[in-house]
Parts: sequence; structure tokens; C-alpha cells
Amino acid sequence: MACRGVLWAFVVSTCLGSSVAQKVTQPQQEMSVQEKETATLACTYDTSESNYYLFWYKQPPSGEMIFIIRQEAFKQQNATDHRFSVNFQKATKNFSLRISDCQLEDAAVYFCAL
Repeated sequence: MACRGVLWAFVVSTCLGSSVAQKVTQPQQEMSVQEKETATLACTYDTSESNYYLFWYKQPPSGEMIFIIRQEAFKQQNATDHRFSVNFQKATKNFSLRISDCQLEDAAVYFCAL
């Protein structure tokens, strides 16, 4: 049985006052991954802030929003949590999520947030 991680592309823009704009973009529309394989979900971002946090969330068919992992901009080491890890590239403003050993319960819509 396939582990389908569905990813809908979207752009989120937030204005926090007149001079600070933040944006994240997920270029992938959707992807299918077999169980036990690894899935990598891409996210690019833009911010004028120097101190910020990046997050990944998932929304399974039940509709609840579930926090997965967080990366602080000031930390050079990539965040990891069990089967989830990120590839944080501050210079190119890329923040991908890697799901190792994909499981059926990983099927969800995934959201990158800044």
C-alpha cells in the first residue's frame, strides 16, 4: 500500500507592520511515496528579519493541524526529530522536510510556515 503524502502548493504572505514582509512557497503540488521510502518536501521562504523560526506542520484527513518540527534561523545544525529532519539553507532561503521510512499515517497535507 502506498504512503501518499499530498502537498498542495500555496503562498502565505504576512505583513507585520509596514516594513516587515514574510513569505513561504511550496513548489510541489503533490507527491506519492511508497512505504519505507523517503519523502522530501520543498519550501522556500523570504523574510527581512534576521532572527526567525521556520516550522513544518501536517494536516491528516481528520483535519487537525499537527506540529512536526521547528528550525531556528540562528542555529546552524539542522533540526531532527525521529523520522523527520530538515535541510535548512539560510543563504539560499530553502527549508525542506525529509520524512524517512515513510509510514501510511504520514499521508497528509504538509505546510511550511515562517
